[in-house]
Amino acid sequence: MEYILTADRLTKSYGTVKALDGVSFAVRCGEIFGLIGPDGAGKTTLFRLLTTLLRPDSGRAVVAGFDVERQYKEIRRRVGYMPGHFSLYPDLTVEENLQFFATVFGTSIRENYDLVRDIYSQIEPFRTRRAGALSGGMKQKLALSCALIHKPEVLFLDEPTTGVDPVSRRELWDMLRRLKEQGITIVVSTPIVDEARQCDRIAFLNRGQVNGIDTPDCILTRFADILCPPGLSHDETRHADRPVIEVEGLTKQFGSFVAVDHISFNVGRGEIFGFLGANGAGKTTAMRMLTGLSRPTGGRAAVAGFDVERQPEEVKRHIGYMSQKFSLYEDLKVWENIRLFAGIYGVKEADIAPRTNEVLRRIGLEAERNTRVGSLPLGWKQKLAFSVSVFHEPEIVFLDEPTGGVDPATRRQFWELIYQAADRGITVFVTTHFMDEAEYCDRISIMVDGRIRALDSPDGLKRTFHAATMDEVFRRLAREAERTT
Repeated sequence: MEYILTADRLTKSYGTVKALDGVSFAVRCGEIFGLIGPDGAGKTTLFRLLTTLLRPDSGRAVVAGFDVERQYKEIRRRVGYMPGHFSLYPDLTVEENLQFFATVFGTSIRENYDLVRDIYSQIEPFRTRRAGALSGGMKQKLALSCALIHKPEVLFLDEPTTGVDPVSRRELWDMLRRLKEQGITIVVSTPIVDEARQCDRIAFLNRGQVNGIDTPDCILTRFADILCPPGLSHDETRHADRPVIEVEGLTKQFGSFVAVDHISFNVGRGEIFGFLGANGAGKTTAMRMLTGLSRPTGGRAAVAGFDVERQPEEVKRHIGYMSQKFSLYEDLKVWENIRLFAGIYGVKEADIAPRTNEVLRRIGLEAERNTRVGSLPLGWKQKLAFSVSVFHEPEIVFLDEPTGGVDPATRRQFWELIYQAADRGITVFVTTHFMDEAEYCDRISIMVDGRIRALDSPDGLKRTFHAATMDEVFRRLAREAERTT
């Protein structure tokens, strides 16, 4: 069996932290090879070594027949790399991004268009739109096109579906299978178990070491306690009180484009309210209006008793907010971030220190009190960001895709924190692309093309649409969408 990639006892440390500790594995030509493991396992560091962006401390790796240290220029001509973070130029148009990457590799869009046709044709109608204005799913399709335009022998994808809705995720994996048929070897990391099952083989990476390499079923069974934790159950905690969020005919237009189209709903105190929809459905735009960050074009909304248009500053004082992008200061230490936001939120000076100790104990970061936030694994950052957003015990907390890119075990821990907040009477308004998380909500609304198409409990929605799972409900409604961004 011919191998296109081999790694032999790779090690890499950052100061006293050993990110990779003797990693060895081999990838066969033309297979889809998956990397799966908890946050901080070393997956991204491994990608950077194999794509020659970092040098190993020791060990050896060969990609497409070339050594990653001595022949890195040859490797760079032969691989494509799509990193976990958005890798494009947001101020360039769709077409300009693709042309730029083609030029860097000495080729052209026309020369290799057939390779990216299936992907790029879906976004080509928007070729003059700036990349930064695309929805999450469209950005990922463009990034994949850019990574492929020079026809690489090996394609490295570091969590390519982070922030992408279930329908777009399925489309992307269909594309990967077609690329495999064309002879391209794919190495992909993912925190999503269903995606790991679509690989030919997967390696389980944990604490910088490969604990096992086998078929997906074997690895997921062997390490089920980490990779497939049991689901959560929670009794609805909504309090008998007037709604804390009241929305009536809320609308937002950008020129002639109606992003949010006359939506209406109420949310009760202590309720966990899921706000779902495909990329581009209008969820984030609606949330920005409800948090006082954007003024509505029409309709009205009251949050914590305050009008979002006339009293946006009062709204902001009574809520917590965790955005899609990590919202803390990475150059500050853990405790410094907590201290800063506690002051912004007006927490009494005498309460800050004891409450900080309690928060760090609750999320298991006592030992990281003096750690710079930028060096924490993503899952730890997200738990910290959530804890900061509710540090002042707001009436409502808004969470915009808070667990994107987070491993299953950490996602479960994150939802335990959400349940604890709801038990204290905090209303949780959350968007997510994980349908297992949708099952954890008390009620769910699903947006299609800027409108609320369905609103009920998870069980109620499954009954209405004769579906076994929320994933089935979501896919059925998403197929009704007519707009493509």
